[in-house]
Amino acid sequence: MVIDCSRRYIRQAAGVVLAVLLLAAAARLAWPQESGTNVLPFSPGEELVYQAEFTRGLLRGIDVAEFRFKADSQHASPNNGSAGYPATISLMGDVVSKGLFVRVAGFHFHQHVESVVGPNRFAALRTSKLYEQGKRARVSEAVFDHQAHKVTWSERDPNQPGSTTTTTLDFSEPIQDVLTVIYFLRTQRLEVGKSLDIPLTDSGRVFRMSVAVVERKRIETVLGRVNAFRVEPAMFGAANLSRSRGQLSIWITDDRRHLPVKAQLKVDIGTFDIKLKRVSFHETRQAR
Repeated sequence: MVIDCSRRYIRQAAGVVLAVLLLAAAARLAWPQESGTNVLPFSPGEELVYQAEFTRGLLRGIDVAEFRFKADSQHASPNNGSAGYPATISLMGDVVSKGLFVRVAGFHFHQHVESVVGPNRFAALRTSKLYEQGKRARVSEAVFDHQAHKVTWSERDPNQPGSTTTTTLDFSEPIQDVLTVIYFLRTQRLEVGKSLDIPLTDSGRVFRMSVAVVERKRIETVLGRVNAFRVEPAMFGAANLSRSRGQLSIWITDDRRHLPVKAQLKVDIGTFDIKLKRVSFHETRQAR
């Protein structure tokens, strides 16, 4: 049975799908680099909801997972002379398996990632991750020291006291994580044929991720027909985020919002289609 022999690949694919959408989760949070201002061209409190479907065999047309992404900024108070500028930016990405997939595949997964970003120079300050599969769980955290240019990764099994492992790595600026990399990407002008080389750290490793801008075309989306760029992050292979084989594509609107409207992940067991289903807003918090 294809599901029984492919669980490992589905788990790997789920993690990569999350990473892909995390790259696109905060598409309207483009941060002007070296601009001398902290203007944020996005609506604080934006929440993006995506739905993932599998397109092969027994799971064809079945909802596999739901993705939710939120972005909030905390603004400085008038007393510190920086009123109106964000004190920090908080990003959140969450994916959970759903529906018939859980019964057919025989397992449930959940992954949650949060990043805190500093306001002056775009830089990740802290990243936390939770991965759950059935009764198994892993909790990890990355703390960035931009003066020493070191990131300290720690990981533990919450069900096993004393299981924490820690790794400290050197990095060169500007380093990104799987959530903050989208900001750097959004500061770049997308052009067909252009490639970006982005330093990235995740899961106790530091590597460079290449992102190619492949084409520009008009596509159907939940927002209607829009012009969009298709970009392909090189996330597969021994030196990249996932060591398995596959191909990733993300479609990003060619407008001031640069909104990611869909993604597609092709792996050995089939194709995952991820589409934007809803965009909503909630009130952002104000720091005191």
